Amino acid sequence: MNHLSAHPTHRHDEDDHSEVLDLDAEVLAEHTAAITAWLPLTTSPRHVVDLGCGTGAGTLALLDRFPEAEVTAVDSSAAHLHRLREKAAEAGVADRVRLVRADLDARDWPDLGSPDLIWASASMHHMADPDRTLRQVRELLAPGGLFAVVELSGFPRFLPEDAPAEAPGLEERCHAALDRHHAEQVPHRGADWGAELTGAGFAVAGERTVTVDIDAPLTEAVGRYALASLRRLRGGVADTLTAEDLVALDRLLDTEGPHSILRRPDLGVRTERSVWAARRP
Repeated sequence: MNHLSAHPTHRHDEDDHSEVLDLDAEVLAEHTAAITAWLPLTTSPRHVVDLGCGTGAGTLALLDRFPEAEVTAVDSSAAHLHRLREKAAEAGVADRVRLVRADLDARDWPDLGSPDLIWASASMHHMADPDRTLRQVRELLAPGGLFAVVELSGFPRFLPEDAPAEAPGLEERCHAALDRHHAEQVPHRGADWGAELTGAGFAVAGERTVTVDIDAPLTEAVGRYALASLRRLRGGVADTLTAEDLVALDRLLDTEGPHSILRRPDLGVRTERSVWAARRP
């Protein structure tokens, strides 16, 4: 699902978001695999539903983790599903993926079967009515099945605190502006999903935090991930930045300029992912 906007409306915006999701999947693949390996399952699932699948980071990780499983991947974006279809074909697992385009805020969901594992990564906070969504998930899930909720603690950080030199603390101020934007537009971000799951009748089976701290040596994908992510961040906070900060940010985003983020040797990726696993009694 989208990190900045739940319902992108322009093809260019969707293309940009697809790029961020693909790079997120590539750069954080090891961490996603660690989460799928941690899931407290008693048996390997045969049918998995990925709610808000995006371009398929979770779908492909789940297919790799559970080689006997089939995944129903659900998203509202045709562009994301098209990209997932391509990636599944490239990975040789297209026959194990069913793509479903659906609005998960709708009261009536399409027939998604009776899965024994439901995965929702960076999607629950976008729901207009999370309590209703949790009830729908509980009804959908097979008795004894597991529901995994994965959420980012916030937008990833890429720069040292004093970078860039002409505007130290720039990234921190961008994050503060983005947090204000999210507080208004995505009020469920940062929710305690453990309490929400318990309230919806699930039995929480586990909770953990995965720390992401990727430092040198970095892959070329990290630079592209930072560039694509900060471009997207700029679209959400440009109106609230000072003129000086906006100039400094645009220097970082200028791929041909001497200050381009692609030329920086001090990049990293720092964030956290919180995971809740809950069982339907």
